[in-house]
Amino acid sequence: MVKAKTILALVAVSSLLSACYVVPIDQYPPRANGNYSHNNGGVAIVPAAAVRPVYTARLYPANDAASRIGRISGTISNPERGHGEFSFAADGEAFSGEATRDPGAAKGVANASGNRGGYVRCDYAMTRAEMGSGTCVFSSGARFDMHITQ
Repeated sequence: MVKAKTILALVAVSSLLSACYVVPIDQYPPRANGNYSHNNGGVAIVPAAAVRPVYTARLYPANDAASRIGRISGTISNPERGHGEFSFAADGEAFSGEATRDPGAAKGVANASGNRGGYVRCDYAMTRAEMGSGTCVFSSGARFDMHITQ
């Protein structure tokens, strides 16, 4: 019977800690003699960060200028509270910026600038929490249809 109680206790503790990190504390820096102090050390249980969704943004050419560039794939990461990081590479240029929309709103805007002077503005609407679409216009005049999925 003791074994069953021990196993149940271990299962309960492991399930409680499954979304946490166990971090040793008070062990650094080393003492003058080079040894680490373990006498006053302890353990801190820190909740793990919530998994943040990353959306894929696929851009499909919608005019001749865009067709010379071809299809583009990028990401919208950390879309917390209606604000995320928007990044992709197109035509040898790395673009980064942000995607925003009001919490609870379907429509949003994504802007990014490139490391070679280009820029893009995308207007989009989320049809569901994990899916949306829109249009992106580059400073070069290239226009793309954008599809967003999680």
